[in-house]
Amino acid sequence: MTQINHPDYYNSGGIEVIDVIDAYGLNFNLGNAIKYILRMGKKHGEEPIDTLHKAQWYLDHEIERLKLLNASKNEK
Repeated sequence: MTQINHPDYYNSGGIEVIDVIDAYGLNFNLGNAIKYILRMGKKHGEEPIDTLHKAQWYLDHEIERLKLLNASKNEK
């Protein structure tokens, strides 16, 4: 059975990724980017480069979101 709560690849040195995300108040995109960065090389069967591409996808998505937000502010 897959461990749903507290899997090893989301925990390092007694610190869980979700606790870091919550402590910094990160939104969905940034939280997922951090999640993938911190679990890189730890999840069985997942290539580190693929994990970083996932993190990059969320960072790119957040950058685009902020660009749109800034553009709409500048139009006012």
